[in-house]
Amino acid sequence: MTETADLRSRLAYEPRDLTFGTSGRRGEVVHLTQLETYINATAELQYLQSIPAAEGGISPADEFYFGYDLRPSSCRYVAGHGGRGELAQAVERAIRDAGMRPVNLGCIPTPAVAHYALARARGSMMVTGSHIPFDRNGYKTYTTRGELLKAHESPIALAVARVRAAVYGQAFHESPFNEWGQFREGHRDLPAESDAARAAYIERYTRFFTGLSLAGQRFLVFQHSSVGRDILVEILHALGAEAIPAGRSDTFVALDTENVDDGMMAAIQALTDETVARCGPISGVVSLDGDADRPLILGVDPASGKLRFFGGDLVGMVVAEYLCADAAVVPISCNDAIDRSSLARVTEPKTRIGSPYVIAGMEKARIAGRRVVCGWEANGGFLTGSDIERDGHVLRALPTRDAMLPILAVLASAREKGLALVDLFGQLPRRCSRAALLKQFPRQVALRIVQQFSPADPGVQEVVFASGAQTSEAQSEMETIRRRLETFFTPQLGFGGIAKINYVDGVRITFRGGDVAHVRPSGNADEFRIYAVADTQERADFIARTAVAEPDGILRLMERAAG
Repeated sequence: MTETADLRSRLAYEPRDLTFGTSGRRGEVVHLTQLETYINATAELQYLQSIPAAEGGISPADEFYFGYDLRPSSCRYVAGHGGRGELAQAVERAIRDAGMRPVNLGCIPTPAVAHYALARARGSMMVTGSHIPFDRNGYKTYTTRGELLKAHESPIALAVARVRAAVYGQAFHESPFNEWGQFREGHRDLPAESDAARAAYIERYTRFFTGLSLAGQRFLVFQHSSVGRDILVEILHALGAEAIPAGRSDTFVALDTENVDDGMMAAIQALTDETVARCGPISGVVSLDGDADRPLILGVDPASGKLRFFGGDLVGMVVAEYLCADAAVVPISCNDAIDRSSLARVTEPKTRIGSPYVIAGMEKARIAGRRVVCGWEANGGFLTGSDIERDGHVLRALPTRDAMLPILAVLASAREKGLALVDLFGQLPRRCSRAALLKQFPRQVALRIVQQFSPADPGVQEVVFASGAQTSEAQSEMETIRRRLETFFTPQLGFGGIAKINYVDGVRITFRGGDVAHVRPSGNADEFRIYAVADTQERADFIARTAVAEPDGILRLMERAAG
């Protein structure tokens, strides 16, 4: 092999491109090389340097902030994943090579990184796979105005292609990368960490909730491997609560707040029982996902001592009411209790799933003159699209998913009303939800299933089936789809006839009788999800459980029918 051989010709593996998910870029660690991370991060930095400051652009020689979560591959090599990892080092190198000054904010929550950078009109990146399993990872980029939006993806893709060609075309002996897509020099220490962003994030909430006293309240903080685990304890202590850490783990725990399965609930219940036996009764359990942008809030049934899970969409309703929102933006997957609540009058049109869509909806509401604008997702991640004032304290807008605000606002609301958590949520319209998923489900198969139950016209957003109405030729396609769906969601399983189907994102089916079943591929991983809503928790649990049952659940039957 001559010295003139380029990097691409010398790679000893077949590269796999890193793609955008619903929020940021994600991939399997075994395919997520430092080379691929560097290429994409460099392209995004070049793109941000090419756009005006008013649109979130950055300038060479400016500071550029980055942080990372606690999953193994974020800042160290992992032998079990082909030696891949040290993704934060790849991001830091990309920042330096783009002529900027990298500032290491350390292991802190994604919203803490965004909060600090946005307040200084600087860009930032967070190395994280969020809640997905530890064998995956990725990163998320912020402009000086907020998250990358869908409109940014196409021009960034062109920039990625240009950077990829340049990096691959470099002579192998001159490239900083070896034949395995890792830095030739091996391990590199990151710059010293700054704790300024951590301190600013804590101060954001202790200042806004000044006057709130949680004295006399005892909470179990399920810490596991969340990057925000100690910050949450510190803030609760600052507000007067007794916060008892439990379940701390050095092994990454993929806590998905949309899919808290029986095993996870049993583990947290065991921690709760141990804590109660040792310390006395608790007021609830709170936790965060891996990068601390999704909350988990559990109440305690006073009669049985059993934990009760509150879905993130219901959490968002409590928070929006506490903040006196005049505009609420939620994706189509959220519990429809919002449409039966006092928030119905301030609810904006439902969006597609993913924070970029919620952010776009919040921006429309703000432009339309709304003053207290917020949004949330079914996973509980809460976003603020405007500054919010309460009791003389101002909370600056943070248009990205955050877990700390919803936890604190729920606890504050319960305290203000003198209610236990179970009673606070009991005041909401009685609509219960449950999400579940099939893992290792090829995305292309899931997309094919959705396509087979969708109309040919992509402009169709919702179809309502009027009982007893005559079927026109134009409606025949939808009638066929309805009849096919009813062969999976059958009367034997307790489903009524289909009343309407929504296609804003995936296939959301509303049945006569009130049940809802919403199927959709995950945007971040090879997973097929179902969101179930019903009048009782038992019914919602049954729908979700029946959908993902192996080997003959509803989703598997749909998979076989799709071929």
